[in-house]
Amino acid sequence: MRHSLALARRNLVKIKRNPISISDAVIAPVTFLAIFVYMFGGAVSGSTHAYLQRTLPAILVLASIMAGMIATGVNLSIDIRKGIFDRFRSLPISRSAPLIGSVLADIIRYIVAIATVLTFGYLIGFRIQTSPFSALAAVVLTIAFGMSLSWLWVLLGLLVKETAVVQSIVALSIFPLAFGMDMVAPTDTLPNWLQAWVRINPVEATMAACRGLLIGGEAGRHVAVSLLWSVGLVVVFAPLAVVAYRRRT
Repeated sequence: MRHSLALARRNLVKIKRNPISISDAVIAPVTFLAIFVYMFGGAVSGSTHAYLQRTLPAILVLASIMAGMIATGVNLSIDIRKGIFDRFRSLPISRSAPLIGSVLADIIRYIVAIATVLTFGYLIGFRIQTSPFSALAAVVLTIAFGMSLSWLWVLLGLLVKETAVVQSIVALSIFPLAFGMDMVAPTDTLPNWLQAWVRINPVEATMAACRGLLIGGEAGRHVAVSLLWSVGLVVVFAPLAVVAYRRRT
């Protein structure tokens, strides 16, 4: 863990020297929120305010996913191509330390993305209907899920050798994860095949949990399912990423 934290600090120094590198974590979620609220709000919920209350928790989860997708998968691929991971391989450190360090450093991106969405949402009318503790729980749950899912992007960055291909896969994979949940429209209005995907989409459980924690409603069961998904993602993809790292470097 000490080695992982040291390597996480390296990634944080990179962000400090190039703050524009986290602009995607700010611009994309705000853009999605503005588009959905003002284009679909009146048609789906009858008013932009009602739609904002319903949609912002989903955008919060989407923000954490997008913050980890680009940074973890693409930046990892770039580092490997530059040869820095060969240097890590020569050091007396655990093979998992560079990967864990990369995931831990991205927590700053999650915090920036979530804080931006909540601030912008408040400015255009979103209000938390529960307690500050519940709101904090929603933020922590969202970050935990985003970091767990980022192990999938770590594995992708290690398996695919071309950075451009990694970028393309990351950009395309956001659609089934983000739009295959109860974000733009209620699930019961979707076709049967898409409803089936929504029910098994891991992002859906986290979104439902955040919605319950931020604006009220059932949350306990969804929180439990989201945590199970988070643990499962780490258990499955973290070891596979370490194996891929050993073979790649």
